[in-house]
Amino acid sequence: MSHDLNVGRVLLVGAGPGPVDLMTMRAVRAVEGAQALLYDALTSEDAIALAPPGCIRIQTGKRSGRASMKQETINRLMLRLARRGLRVVRLKGGDPSVFGRVGEESEFLKGHGVPIEVVPGVTAACAAAAQFHFPLTHRGQARRVVFTTARLEAGALAGDWSAAADPETTMAIYMGGEVVAELGRRMIAAGRCPTTPALAVEQAGGADARLYRGTLETLPARLAEAGRGPVLIIIGEVAARADPQRWIDEVSVQAAGLRA
Repeated sequence: MSHDLNVGRVLLVGAGPGPVDLMTMRAVRAVEGAQALLYDALTSEDAIALAPPGCIRIQTGKRSGRASMKQETINRLMLRLARRGLRVVRLKGGDPSVFGRVGEESEFLKGHGVPIEVVPGVTAACAAAAQFHFPLTHRGQARRVVFTTARLEAGALAGDWSAAADPETTMAIYMGGEVVAELGRRMIAAGRCPTTPALAVEQAGGADARLYRGTLETLPARLAEAGRGPVLIIIGEVAARADPQRWIDEVSVQAAGLRA
């Protein structure tokens, strides 16, 4: 462990779902004070632009299903910059503690004597719920929320999906767009009703967000219309409460305000 008194510090910061106005004040201040900024591929240009002149900017390219900088390389890079005495900001989409590898990075840095700070951010499921006006929990319909990811291993969905059988559980599946058909089959096999409401949100939280509504059975066909943005899937009775028209109306009002 290093005991260098000149070592800098690393802030593991949540950038939220994309729009800079959904970043917390603490996150904005962290980026504004950064001397080195390591940011993920999905980080918005507006968020990156908050960094001051002279700040070292490095894109780490962390994006599901695409080539990116190896985690070990990112760890070593943060360590090297911190040992130069710099204030390093590791800017992550959403919240660092939700599929953001914050545990791995913080353990590595602390193990090398680098002080860290974690700044939370709005995660995609919360952003989608607010944007399209549905709750993640609701009395009599959803008493718990499960945040999970979905990936295929040898053609089968990996992981334990027993929680999916509970009709009062809202499932928030990150990075599940490419496996939505297998996901539906697996959840139905676990005991979830095929007509359970389901939705997918592409670019959750952003101005270009799109909502696809259906059921466990029908959502895969609807999602075939989706573009290439990150997709969040919500499964549970609360999904039926989503209101895409209210989001369209809000965007129209905002656009009119900008033109005025």
